[in-house]
Amino acid sequence: MATIGIELPQVGESVTEAVIGKWLKQPGDAVEKFDALVEVVTDKVSMEFPAPHTGTLTSIFSAEGDTVPMGAVIAEMEVDNATAEVAGSESEQKAEAPAPNRVGTLIQGANVGPTGGTFKDTALEEQLTNRSPQASVVPASTSNTAQAAGRVHSPVVSRLAAANGIDLANVTGTGRGGRVTKQDVQAQIATGPPTIPAPRKPVALENTVGEDRVIQPSPIRRMIADHMVKSVSEIPHAWSTVEVDMTGLVACRTVQRELFRKRYGVDLTFLAFTAHAVARALRDNPLVNSSWEEGKIRLKGRVNLGLAVAAPDGLVVPVIQDADGEGISGLAQRIAPLVDRARSGSLTLPDVQGGTFTLNNTGALGSVLGGAIINHPQAAIITTESIVKRPVVIFGPGGDAIAIRSMMNICLSFDHRIIDGAEASAFMQSFKRELEVWTADSEIN
Repeated sequence: MATIGIELPQVGESVTEAVIGKWLKQPGDAVEKFDALVEVVTDKVSMEFPAPHTGTLTSIFSAEGDTVPMGAVIAEMEVDNATAEVAGSESEQKAEAPAPNRVGTLIQGANVGPTGGTFKDTALEEQLTNRSPQASVVPASTSNTAQAAGRVHSPVVSRLAAANGIDLANVTGTGRGGRVTKQDVQAQIATGPPTIPAPRKPVALENTVGEDRVIQPSPIRRMIADHMVKSVSEIPHAWSTVEVDMTGLVACRTVQRELFRKRYGVDLTFLAFTAHAVARALRDNPLVNSSWEEGKIRLKGRVNLGLAVAAPDGLVVPVIQDADGEGISGLAQRIAPLVDRARSGSLTLPDVQGGTFTLNNTGALGSVLGGAIINHPQAAIITTESIVKRPVVIFGPGGDAIAIRSMMNICLSFDHRIIDGAEASAFMQSFKRELEVWTADSEIN
């Protein structure tokens, strides 16, 4: 037998550390490969990290609540010699692997001389992450119940449930964010047919009159706080606000909403329209779809649109990959399940990786004007506010007139190292045109 270290895996660009949430196995426990080993929390997602091999957990080095860097050894396990040799070989291959060709373009920043610096190879990070155990995908034949519930389960959980006729949609999960663990399925097998759980409600804070209270923020809230401080500390923010006449778009949605729902099975939301408009505007204004790296500007080769979503444990940003390649219907069908997973705490690593720009829809919360903090290390974030009916002066060939219109404010927060007012305004006008082109007679693709 041999002892190998268990490293905290890399989970994507800009994530340098994570919080140990809860150990699901203890020293002395026998574990199978892909058994849930520990719950890990980052500012992007909480997840169950599976055991990389079959063996016995012998030591734990990081306690629950500890913040540890990615790549750190958090535990040790005892495995057979053949498994240890394979693990060692894989580690050497990762260390010696040549960096693949980068996606996107790196250009010299304005008024900045050559730095000769090195750049973080996110393509290699993603390749290694996709090979790690927590990124594995359950085959369709064993994950029907997980898909039906709109959640993704570990391979062990899915196989155990399928073998015993357990519908995972009806199993109450005790893992972080309500995830179903192997122990939950075993308990369900032992107790018989499951009962349908009641929907979870957000935890309400008691209002104690006359007394101050100090509450402990969740690990996700602490990491969000650190991420926001890093953003405002490193990125010189600037803002631009424009108002958009949404009257035609509102009419289009009203006329076609019911037919759209019957045809595609999801609601025709304003978010689908704004996501479509943002993706097209980014394609026409590539400087906004970039990031600042070591004194240079990286123009991103893909438009991967992040959607800021208010979840029970804090703000999360799931990502629509290649959003500029979708029409309204395609975006609506991709957004609906992604937002559901975000709000239920069941996002997976692929759901949150690779974002190049963020859309922040605070209008859904009733806000009419605000400026968001940029999602580091992106170059900008746009906020769409509430659509409000108000009197507006209309300019026409017959003279000026006052009409009641559906108006919405949009605000771009941008990195002033990369983008000046002219580039910000060009992007905002592109976005505005994409939203104002709709009429009650427009066809939705």
